Amino acid sequence: MDNSGRTEHVSHTGDPDDGRDVERGSAPTLAEEDQGGGEDSERRQMQRNYWRFGAMIATSTTAMFVLMYLNTYAWDHVRWSETRFYMAFVMGSTMAVIMLLFMLGMYKSKVVNASILVAAVAIFAGSLWLVRSQTTVQDRSYMRAMIPHHSIAILTSERSEITDLRVLELADSIILAQRREIAEMDWLIDDITENGKVTTEAELAERPVPEFTVTDGRDELSPGD
Repeated sequence: MDNSGRTEHVSHTGDPDDGRDVERGSAPTLAEEDQGGGEDSERRQMQRNYWRFGAMIATSTTAMFVLMYLNTYAWDHVRWSETRFYMAFVMGSTMAVIMLLFMLGMYKSKVVNASILVAAVAIFAGSLWLVRSQTTVQDRSYMRAMIPHHSIAILTSERSEITDLRVLELADSIILAQRREIAEMDWLIDDITENGKVTTEAELAERPVPEFTVTDGRDELSPGD
């Protein structure tokens, strides 16, 4: 009887310990809680980094589109240009790849990084194709894009420090030609908007482009009135 009593006593004294072991296994320790909180914080920080990266690329792409107009001669020569719009995406996608590769330490998700690189390459290729093919550019959009382009030629031809008389004559002729063509394009844009396109010889005879005369070229050769 003594032996059985001791056996029963041992079994009773072991039960509380087993219960405490189960309780300790089911409840997270402070170290585990700290580790879980640290992982959540790191995940949120990584998400913020990617959102900031996207915002930075979008802002820079918009800024580059606007900056491409700063070398026009006059603000009234600024027009919407599909070509400049597509070129902004060419530059923005290129910048996204360069910045991501230089700052991989901040962006640690291989899946997200691969997605950004694939998207950037696709945008670059598509935008470059649109620039080179001009497939979306029609009559009025063509002229709207050409007006700021002509304006750049006026800026460089008028304000460059030219001393050779032959180059001066060339610059003067360029300025006069660009000013005359800008006036023609402005007239054509308005005429097409109001009356539609000229597609037949009969319409061409009825709606010819008027002659535009300009005199304000280089001050040295053809000063304006």
